[in-house]
Amino acid sequence: MPKLSITRPAPLTDTERAAAEVLAAPPTATSSPPAHTPAGAPAEQEWQTVPVYAAGPGDHEALLNDFLTANREWEKYRPHDETTIASHESLSLRVEFLHEAMHGDNAWTVAAYESPVGERLWHATATPTTPVEIMRALLNSLASEHAWGCGTTVPVTAENLAEASRPLDDIGGWSLTVGARLIDWTAPTADGAGLRFDTFVKQGSVLPAWTIWGGNTAGRPTWAIHLSTYSPTSLIQDITSELASQSHRQPQLQTAGTAPVFPQSQR
Repeated sequence: MPKLSITRPAPLTDTERAAAEVLAAPPTATSSPPAHTPAGAPAEQEWQTVPVYAAGPGDHEALLNDFLTANREWEKYRPHDETTIASHESLSLRVEFLHEAMHGDNAWTVAAYESPVGERLWHATATPTTPVEIMRALLNSLASEHAWGCGTTVPVTAENLAEASRPLDDIGGWSLTVGARLIDWTAPTADGAGLRFDTFVKQGSVLPAWTIWGGNTAGRPTWAIHLSTYSPTSLIQDITSELASQSHRQPQLQTAGTAPVFPQSQR
């Protein structure tokens, strides 16, 4: 009988031997791919504390409802679907809220009058991007009659400027810049915020002399409150007090899942 020829397998190469060892080894924590977050799953949420002037706008609708609930001397009526007006029982102060305010609109307009049939003393506007806590400070100040019942009709003085900006001066760090036209108090953070008074605006003008702003720059702010010349200094001080001393805790979104990382191939 012819002898059978037995072909033996060639010995493993170094690469094949290393690959076999990797495949035969039990999985370890470092070799297992991380769990993949299913598509559409909510992102993990962390919280951050930011200056109140750097916070998001929040819920202005809820703020208006809270204000009317807490202050029964204010009467609510809605002349149009898009507008709600809160009128004080004295009929000399009213707040108008635009529900569907768009970019470039004023969400809030405040006006104070000498009497129910008298001339307007002062007015203020706020953009829809204004942080809700800043707006809450403004509305709460309106609810205290000392803040609006005696609007000045005399030129703004250095004492008025000092009173309006006192919270910013007291906390420290806010820079004061006095120019030929503008007087600015600016926040010491990169977020950007400030109080501005325009000395060129005529006393009693309908143009805003005071600007309280946040985000970006005073010329192109993320949000702004504009007030006419005769706006009560105590009202402005209440807002700058909130601007200077308060912080806001808000959620910070971050990516929950990352692409799985697979072991590198052996070469």
